[in-house]
Amino acid sequence: MKSKTIITLLASIGLFAAAGAVQAQTAGDRVYVIDQRGEVVLSGTGLCWRTGFWTPAAAAKDPAGCKCDKDLLPKEVCEPPAPRAGAAAPTAKPTGDKITVAADALFDFDKAVLRPEGKKKLDEVAAKAKQIKLEVILAVGHTDRFGSLAHNMKLSERRAAAVKTYLVSKGVDANRIYTEGKGPKNPVTKPDQCPGKKATKQVIECLQPDRRVDIELIGTK
Repeated sequence: MKSKTIITLLASIGLFAAAGAVQAQTAGDRVYVIDQRGEVVLSGTGLCWRTGFWTPAAAAKDPAGCKCDKDLLPKEVCEPPAPRAGAAAPTAKPTGDKITVAADALFDFDKAVLRPEGKKKLDEVAAKAKQIKLEVILAVGHTDRFGSLAHNMKLSERRAAAVKTYLVSKGVDANRIYTEGKGPKNPVTKPDQCPGKKATKQVIECLQPDRRVDIELIGTK
């Protein structure tokens, strides 16, 4: 999906395999799927396929970043200013500020309606966004492992959408905010840290770090 309609930043897209045409890629490699010729693989609608390692910061370093996601990247990356005679052209360095907010601080348990305390947290995010030349805000919702995958995916998506709606109400450009829900796919807790198949009070409290919203601001100062 092109960044004019979404901003993730961040939806992780599985590698597109075309019968041996796609090369193996790693986190330290390309963030777009490439074929054996080193060319970016395009979808049927002409969009670049992203790997699961794609982020705006990584795309800015990928040779195909400006071709695939020019409007997501800082203007200085894809359109560097022409240097003046006898002087080096100044470059604005991208800055990133990642804020992880416990979902319990934003919402009641298993809900997606912002609490007053949660709005105060997001007021801080909106203030930070106004202090930089904002490129994009990524809001990614997460849940713990209890409940069905379908329920948790929708819950994480609704929570991320609630964050976006509130930030827009505070003057942040809606086209600069990308939301995504990952459900229980990216837990912070380790597999053996909160044992138990039943949602007891103790286990629920142990899994609290997994119920979170990652908010990342990317722009230039």
